Amino acid sequence: MASHTQCLASLARLSLTAPARPTVARTIPKFLLPAAAAPLVRHAGAGGMRKRPAKKKKVYKSFRCFDLGPMEQFSLCDAMRYLRAFEVGRPPAVVKYEVAVKLRTNKSGPVIRNRIRLPFPVKTDTRIGVICPEDSPLMVEAQQLGAVAVGEESLFESIRQGNIPFNKLICHVDSQDALKKANLGKLLGPKGLMPSQKTKTLTTDLKATVQDLIGADEYRERSGVVRLAVGQLGFTPQMLSDNVKSLMSLLKSDIGNADDNHPKMLDEVVLSSTNGPGFSLNGLFPPADENLKPEQLQSVM
Repeated sequence: MASHTQCLASLARLSLTAPARPTVARTIPKFLLPAAAAPLVRHAGAGGMRKRPAKKKKVYKSFRCFDLGPMEQFSLCDAMRYLRAFEVGRPPAVVKYEVAVKLRTNKSGPVIRNRIRLPFPVKTDTRIGVICPEDSPLMVEAQQLGAVAVGEESLFESIRQGNIPFNKLICHVDSQDALKKANLGKLLGPKGLMPSQKTKTLTTDLKATVQDLIGADEYRERSGVVRLAVGQLGFTPQMLSDNVKSLMSLLKSDIGNADDNHPKMLDEVVLSSTNGPGFSLNGLFPPADENLKPEQLQSVM
């Protein structure tokens, strides 16, 4: 027979037990249940799938060139005719014709870089700065040649302050060491103004270099293309033709002097304007329309 203490303990347990909740039948459809309540379905092999490695893009050692056979090409007069239509109403002295010469060349290796004096200069706003010793006969000579900024330490300080009134800069060899100590490469390099032997702006003859820079234009190969402004919108077809021939002649000479390990070849010549598209040239001069004469492409639009 159970003792008095055991009977009291069993009664206490019965009083502390939570009452059973009545069961309610589920009335919510399964498709309305939240995603967390939905049963997890695992597919065979889903966890063992591996990502495929990304395909490597084909790397070309040379710049890509395309077949020009099916492409329409234009004579110089025809290209000028269409470009002038795009530039109607614009100032003839502001709009420029530009030639882009595509080369067949490797991505690695030396690039073509030179300076040319076109028969009919395009840029007439050349402003030259000269680095030479202060208070020297060279400084007087540079001022007489029309330089807009002359000096050494004073010119260096002006450049550091952002006052650069020139778009061409040459340096006399007597100031070469001072230029190196000034550490202006970060300021002048991105603007293409740093004097060097390659650009022929480090000189011993200020007069010859200044005369060479006035009316001269520099070109440089970038990504296998040489670009240069070869005329203004007011140029006649013959003037533009002379400039293009002069550029192509010098480019062929540069290509002939290139390294044999990195050969270069002319691929395509494209003529464009400041606000117009590009037209691939076929090397001919006269227009395809017999009723159109080159003299009609030089009048004011």
